Amino acid sequence: MPQRPKIVLVGQLVTAPWVFEAAQRVGVDVVLIPWTGTDLDVARRAAAVTEVLPLDVETDPDGALAALVERFRSDPFDGIMAGNELVVPFTARAARTLGLPGLSEQGAAVVRDKRSMRQRLAEAGLAVPGLAALERKEDWADALTLRFPVVVKPARGFSSLGVIRVDDKEQLEQAVSSTWELVEARSHKPAETGGGSGVLVEEYLDGPEISAESLVHRGRVRVCAVSWKGELTGPYFEETTLRAPARLPAEILAAVEAEVVAAHHAFGVDEGATHTELRLVGGVRPVLLEMGARIGGGGFMHHLVRGSSGIDFAAETVRIHLGQEPRCWSQEPVAAGHAAAYLVPVGTGGTFRRIRGLDEVRADPRVDHVAQAVAPGAVLRPYPAWTAYPAIVLSHHASDEEAVQFREHLERTLHIEYEEQG
Repeated sequence: MPQRPKIVLVGQLVTAPWVFEAAQRVGVDVVLIPWTGTDLDVARRAAAVTEVLPLDVETDPDGALAALVERFRSDPFDGIMAGNELVVPFTARAARTLGLPGLSEQGAAVVRDKRSMRQRLAEAGLAVPGLAALERKEDWADALTLRFPVVVKPARGFSSLGVIRVDDKEQLEQAVSSTWELVEARSHKPAETGGGSGVLVEEYLDGPEISAESLVHRGRVRVCAVSWKGELTGPYFEETTLRAPARLPAEILAAVEAEVVAAHHAFGVDEGATHTELRLVGGVRPVLLEMGARIGGGGFMHHLVRGSSGIDFAAETVRIHLGQEPRCWSQEPVAAGHAAAYLVPVGTGGTFRRIRGLDEVRADPRVDHVAQAVAPGAVLRPYPAWTAYPAIVLSHHASDEEAVQFREHLERTLHIEYEEQG
């Protein structure tokens, strides 16, 4: 009997089941390198997982790579894939070291640093906002020449951590200081800083935000879905909802696709899955904010792609990292309908107790999955000091209008309860 292919999945949370389930559908065994704090017994029970390999990718990536090389020599595997934003450079380095399919180390470095992304976009003739890259907290005045409002953000940030809108020059020094402190608090983790840090100040782009989920294999890019995120005006840009497909005119969707494909080439991203965030300036002109070289949202963007386009996004990503051509290259899927994700807002933050109304939502026939990684007693911090999403509700709908109405229902139904402080 032929041996099943085996893929190493780095840093994937077991509370996000989509990639595990996709591996099972594809007939692939998973060797999981769990993220910090993962219950190993729970990890071993995840779909398709045949081995759990606890390596400290977060704080000792060199040691983790050496151990992974030894593991490969004794029992080879067929591919390696990143499960979250922070492990993209490690995964690219491991793929190159082991001779496995994957993103290049250079491409991984570019998409983990917004300064590099802005430089590559400008060199390619693509739109970029006015910006100032600050290498020291004391350099905040270098951004005073920008047109206000501006947005302060970590150069190597993720999930809107430390992202702050500043409306006038009087607020700038304090905002830069706040973001810098968040960056420094995590500077002991090489997986987050990648050997560098810094803060970026960019001119604010007025317009709705969207995201594009893409597959790329041997340099060929396919934009699989475009999702609507809405008017995120700040000051902290906490995301709460995504709906796919985005209701946009064909000419705007074509412009979005052209911008996203060109950005892949500019960044040197030629293998894997990507999550690209853009602003539609004036509601019509796409300007790229950032790109992540992995399935977005820790995996849940698979739901929006499959629910709106019919493409089995997670399964196709697994195939790419095994060196296989995606099936959607030759077999056109049938568009399935409308899909939505609701990210329960953190609110005031505090010691988490529960989410009131969640059992009712789980029983709703429109709901496909509720992901909750936060346990009672966990301390959640509000933006800009992001900690985690309390819960994510994934649903399907017959129309975009129904998805909007369901989001309003969720806002009325779900309420976070925190322990009383005092």
